[in-house]
Amino acid sequence: MKTTVEEISPVKKKILVEIESKDVDKKIDSAFKRYGKSAKIKGFRPGKVPLKVLERYYGDQVIYEVTNSIIQETLPQAMQETEIWPLNMPTLENDVQVAKGQDFKYTAIMEVRPEFELKDYTGVEVEKDKCVINDDDVENQVQAILKSQGSLVAMAEDRGIEKDDYAIINYQGFEGDEAVDGMKAENYSLAIGTGNFYPGLEDELIGVKKGDKKDITIDFKEDYVNPKLAGKNIKFSVEVTDIKVMELPELNDDFVKGLGVEFETVDELKEKIKEDLTLREEKRIETELRNTILEKISDSVEFELPESLVENEINASMENMRQNLLRSGATFEKLGLDLEKMKSDLRPAAEKNVKGALILAEIAKQNEIDVDDKELDQSFEDMAKDAGHPADTIRKYYEANDLMESFRQTLIKEKTLKYLEENASVTEVEPDKKAQKE
Repeated sequence: MKTTVEEISPVKKKILVEIESKDVDKKIDSAFKRYGKSAKIKGFRPGKVPLKVLERYYGDQVIYEVTNSIIQETLPQAMQETEIWPLNMPTLENDVQVAKGQDFKYTAIMEVRPEFELKDYTGVEVEKDKCVINDDDVENQVQAILKSQGSLVAMAEDRGIEKDDYAIINYQGFEGDEAVDGMKAENYSLAIGTGNFYPGLEDELIGVKKGDKKDITIDFKEDYVNPKLAGKNIKFSVEVTDIKVMELPELNDDFVKGLGVEFETVDELKEKIKEDLTLREEKRIETELRNTILEKISDSVEFELPESLVENEINASMENMRQNLLRSGATFEKLGLDLEKMKSDLRPAAEKNVKGALILAEIAKQNEIDVDDKELDQSFEDMAKDAGHPADTIRKYYEANDLMESFRQTLIKEKTLKYLEENASVTEVEPDKKAQKE
């Protein structure tokens, strides 16, 4: 077997493999002998069928099988010899097949990890926020809990809609004089001030009273998420059938006890909220810090990215979005989303993620950062505490679904980010000062 390598790009290689005719003939002869032992052809006893007859009956099948057999056998050998390790399944450049008495040649194209040089990835100078949780943060969370336990009641006073009200509306959207399909609802409860409805419509309802009707025109931007509405001028005919306000329960110890949690007083609730907010903020700060370090390292080096990795990242994001929509009863198709535009919009983030992952893998390799069995076991124990399931059960699920290697790589990534954080030059600043600089 003869092997040569051609570099198409820094991340794409072509391997040319050539097998001598004598080795090809042995494979073909062996295949026909195997068929001859079991072939049932009228007029011939098993094992006594002439080669010419076997070629007529099984020739195409033998050629197909031998071709695949040789490729499956020799391609791994060729990659071993050339030390080229593909990121994905290699693709054959041409549709090839073996022939008796002829050398067999084929070429396989594959993407590989880019080679690049990293310098000065320790000692990166970065700033991070101090962890500051104030009384307003706690109070906002308390109000969110109260709202979750509150109830909507009809507004007693005679006034127009205000921010934080809930407007009960009937509406229909029109493009010109034509009603827009799917843009109609009755008794729709709209939380004013959330910005979760069509852009600008909530603002136009401020001051409108119960029983009033109003036509509201909205110019959708060219880059609006729904391509069916992008760049269009839509008139909404809106009728306010009712205005409701959120009636909140009284915050006292009885209310706290009724939440069914492990504490019984308002002070205990607020203390727990502050503790949770602190943990969440510390995690946010740590994640932001590590991302900033990685971005600075990433900005210091340029290399070509394997397209297959970028495509995989885009497809994973698309699938995640699709699953989230399904849980809410929607689909890309129902929302009229342009899938190609979505993929295009996702590409910059995907490229950033792929580049970061490749850099982290290289840093882990250079510093021999790995995860041993003890660390793996501890990670499952930590997951078990959060999930409320035995660690052994979680591990078996990962093993059964072939997720162990992916999980191990995630842990290596986290360990590498921690290494970069520990070796960075970090200055702690007040949150507002950092925001002003940015």
